[in-house]
Amino acid sequence: MNYRTLGGSDVEVSEVGFGAWVVGTDWWGDRTTQDSIDLIHHAIEEGITYFDTGDVYGHGESERVVGEAVSEYRDEVTLATKVGYDFYNNPQAGHGELPKEMTGEWVRSATEKSLDRLGVDHVELLQLHNANVDEVDEDVLEALDELREEGLVDAVGWALGPSIGWLAEGDMAITEEFDSVQLVWNLFEQEVGEHFLETIEHTGSSTSLVPRVPHSSGLLNEQVTPETGHDLDDHRGFRPDAWYETGWEKLETLRFLEREGERTMGQAAIAFLLSHDAVATVTPTFHTKADITEWAAASDVPKLTDEELTRVKDLYADNFGIERDDGMDSLRSSVDGDDIAAAGIDKRPSAGPRNSAD
Repeated sequence: MNYRTLGGSDVEVSEVGFGAWVVGTDWWGDRTTQDSIDLIHHAIEEGITYFDTGDVYGHGESERVVGEAVSEYRDEVTLATKVGYDFYNNPQAGHGELPKEMTGEWVRSATEKSLDRLGVDHVELLQLHNANVDEVDEDVLEALDELREEGLVDAVGWALGPSIGWLAEGDMAITEEFDSVQLVWNLFEQEVGEHFLETIEHTGSSTSLVPRVPHSSGLLNEQVTPETGHDLDDHRGFRPDAWYETGWEKLETLRFLEREGERTMGQAAIAFLLSHDAVATVTPTFHTKADITEWAAASDVPKLTDEELTRVKDLYADNFGIERDDGMDSLRSSVDGDDIAAAGIDKRPSAGPRNSAD
């Protein structure tokens, strides 16, 4: 495992991180607390030190599980959490988005509650969760500065919501020199990442990018295949047929990224993101220990060559040679798409995941 530094901070993160949305919730299927703890311990054994959770995941349960799992390894791990949803006063309605709360007072209060659930006196990274750009005012920025000055957090970030707002939000985070911007970014969904790479270059910002969903919800690591069908026991089971079908076709055009015995498709998907210097860590959704073993090794597989990266770019520009839509495009806009249209960004149809909760 290799390690990088997060933004302008001194926080070190493993190049492959652990997205803890999978623990403490049923969005990716049911598992016991001990199952989740075992997954986290295995991740640590494989060199993963960055663990990214959020207070709304399982309404605090993910933080409790992560905190329990890493308690004996606290000095070895980097903890990140997110705040911004008021699940304390609102019941969860299915997988819909809960009401947000984004004030300086709320950020402080929610952070203190998160620390308590995690069982720690500070976290290395605190992220604003799906905040819209007009919600992050001077009051919120001052609260983040104070939390950092008091040693409750070492770095601050902004986790972007794919269908809730991302363009102006990420640009603001980069301009304000947040240490990290978390985003959905993968081989099938590249506009967001490419846009923020340009913003970082233009501003000279030290902000790091933290991609999530690197496998496009199971397509790029081939856990969702024509053989598995559509009978999934999690949120992917509600996707339109076109999402599966276009994803499978696109995957076949990327087979050149595999190297037998050296680099699997699942590893190549992560290595593609790590080929960008601005990326600090990539957070896949682990289901099993086998996933962890394979994907943690993506930090050490052969890097993608310039030729491979150019071929990927050309394929993406041509939508992998596929003309039809995958049925998910309506969920890819940012705040009704007005800021995307103003920026002149082409919203190509692609096979990636979208949901309103994360």
